[in-house]
Amino acid sequence: MTNLKDRKVHSSAPLDQEGGLAALRGDCARMVPHWAAPDRIIALPVSPSLIHGVKVSPASARLVDAMSDYGD
Repeated sequence: MTNLKDRKVHSSAPLDQEGGLAALRGDCARMVPHWAAPDRIIALPVSPSLIHGVKVSPASARLVDAMSDYGD
């Protein structure tokens, strides 16, 4: 995270403890050389007949059933 001790803040403006979006983007830009992107993994389709044994808790099933985006 950005070192807030080194940042000048106007006394009338509240201090943003998180540093804000600009600070986050700057932190990320400085970290780019340290990150290695993995090779892209392409998932192959799976036949529905191979998908079995999936267990969903009753609470999760009720939650999904109550969502209108999921087939009401």
